[in-house]
Parts: sequence; structure tokens; C-alpha cells
Amino acid sequence: MSTPKSGIVVRSTGSWYIVKSGPGTQYHCKLKGSFKIKGIRSTNPVAVGDKVDFILSGADETGLIVHIHNRKNYIVRKATKLSKASHIIASNLDQAVLISSLVKPRTSTGFIDRFLVTAEAYHIPAVLVFNKYDLYNDEVKSQLETRLKVYASAGYSCLVTSAKENFHIDEFKKILESKVSLLAGHSGVGKSALINRVDASLNLKEGEISRAHLKGKHTTTFAEMFPLTFGGSIIDTPGIKEFGLVDFEKAELGQRFPEIRQLMGRCRFANCLHVNEPGCAVRKAVENGSFPPFRYQNYLNMLNDIHD
Repeated sequence: MSTPKSGIVVRSTGSWYIVKSGPGTQYHCKLKGSFKIKGIRSTNPVAVGDKVDFILSGADETGLIVHIHNRKNYIVRKATKLSKASHIIASNLDQAVLISSLVKPRTSTGFIDRFLVTAEAYHIPAVLVFNKYDLYNDEVKSQLETRLKVYASAGYSCLVTSAKENFHIDEFKKILESKVSLLAGHSGVGKSALINRVDASLNLKEGEISRAHLKGKHTTTFAEMFPLTFGGSIIDTPGIKEFGLVDFEKAELGQRFPEIRQLMGRCRFANCLHVNEPGCAVRKAVENGSFPPFRYQNYLNMLNDIHD
């Protein structure tokens, strides 16, 4: 039996994985037997970003993954609407970057907040990028200003870009430099276009907008890690429609909103869910305008999605 090699999973297509082991060397690998990772109920035991050990077998130099190293972190989405299992999107991340747009297609604050809550839950710094600025009229620009103010005051890094007009592309490049970044966002928001602007060597396929629905056509069908010529790497993900709350309890949801986290110590009851309890500091902040109403409504919507 050959000596095990180590590498990083850069692509997952279901049962096969592409593992990068050293500069320019990649192997097609399968899993040896059935892996169960303690404490995680997931549909995929191995994810892009995982460091693994594998042995080569056969004349075709395919690999057999025999060990998965401990993860620094990982981020998940719901496997299906009905399933309680999760699907690990990626692991060993330095940051999670959400590309969104306020037009064609519009990214709702509900989706943004679910993404942020998921990143908070897995202790991954999140960055918000608002793309397609060249298409915003005055009304949309006003909505953008509101979002920027709310999310920046909650402590999130925000950037406004236009891939079409190369607006703030250098700043976007600096965000990615020397880091492992998950890039997420609805199909059609210009994720691939932005990546191609900062690193033309990747030449990722850019999707067209479906005129019938003004939603993006899916161009990415699986997660994949790409090295960046200026240092670091990105993990491009399929246009994820929903970040589900997996294994959340109602009592912990408030901890994932920085604004609620700051206020909850002032609530009359330690187990306050900030819905209709007396002496709730969060509801008081909503009423006096110091807590953004849309963030609070998104919190309530998420709370209703969690079944005890």
C-alpha cells in the first residue's frame, strides 16, 4: 500500500472529490467506506476546503480518502426543505462574502440576514458586497444607503461594487487577498463577473439573467475552490436559494444578531425571546427607532421557522 499523501479538497461532485496536493498536482479521490463525523448530521462527510489524507490505488492513480483532518470551521445549509440534515458548503474559511444586488435580481434582507446568522453561528467573519451599482436609480440608491448604515452599525464590513463599470474592484480584490473566502449569493447577482474582474485567469462562466423571471440562471452546479493569482483562494458556490437554520434553538437565535446581543442583558427576563415579554429591551429599541424594523422582522420570521 502506498504512503498516504495530504491535500485539500478543491472540488466536490457528489461521490468524487478533486484533491490538490502540492502546486499543480490534483487527484481524483473517493471516500474509503462510510465516514461519520462526530456531532455533525450532514449529507456530505467531506467538503471543499477540507484537508485530507489519501492513498493512491490502481494504475489510473485515483485516490482513496482515508482521513479527514479537524476543521477550523465550516458553514452549512439545509440539505432539503424537509430534511433535518445539513449540507456542509465549505470548511476552513477565513471569511464568508455575500454578493447581493438590489435589482435584477433583488436580494431580500431576509436572505442577507439568514446568511449573516449562519456565519455568526459558525464563527466566520462575514462581508457584504452590494453589486450592480450601475443599475441603481435614486430610489434604489436611497434603499442601499439604509442597508449600508444598518449593517455597518451592526459591525459588518460592506462594499458597493459594479462589475460592469469596474467600480471598487480594487477594494474587492483587497478583501479577498491572502484569505480563503466563501463566495455566496443568488444566481445572477454578478458573482462570477466580479471574480473575473479581480482575476481574469479564472475565466469563470458568467450567467445571463432570465428575462421571464428576472432571476439568474444557475451557472455553478457544485462548490469549487480556485486559487487567486494575487494570493488566497475563493470557494465559489451554487446560487444558494436558502440558508436554512440547522440545529438552532429559539433561545440562541438572538445571540446571532449583534444588535440583540448588545441589548439582551437589559431585558427583564434572562430567557426573553424578544416577542411579547414585558420589560424587553429589544422591543423597546424597535419602538424608539434605535433597532432597525426590518432586522427585527427578519428575526421574528426566523424565530417562527425554528421548531422546538
